[in-house]
Formats: sequence, C-alpha cells, structure tokens
Amino acid sequence: MHLYLNYAREHWTQPGEQAPVGLILCSGKGDSLVRYATNNLPNKVVVREYMTALPNGKRIAAEIGAARKKLEARR
Repeated sequence: MHLYLNYAREHWTQPGEQAPVGLILCSGKGDSLVRYATNNLPNKVVVREYMTALPNGKRIAAEIGAARKKLEARR
C-alpha cells in the first residue's frame, strides 16, 4: 500500500489536492500482523472497524459517499 500511495502522490495527485488515501478490506483480525505491517510507516494508518464478513457493495458505496461528503465539508 505504501508503494502505491507514493506512486499515486507523485503521478496522479493534482495541485491543491490532499494526499491519496489507501483502503484495505480484510476478512479477519490479526493484531500481530497489523502491528508488524504498519509499525514505523511514515504515513498515518487508521484502523476503523473489523468485520467478520464484507458488507455488500451498496453499503460500501454509501459509506464512501458519506466519508467524501464529510471531507468536502471541511474545505
């Protein structure tokens, strides 16, 4: 993810845009794996929620839309 975000920041981000955000969907929780995978990364990593099953596409789209509106309201 770090590699992808660095590439996106350098090649796809337009002037005035915020840094790109990566989204990782996981089906399980592994505290040790998360700790070792994210420890000492220069980018901020936030874990919001663990689910035992992936939500349907409509729910994911609705949550992304709501998050986008909140971010746009901050501008």
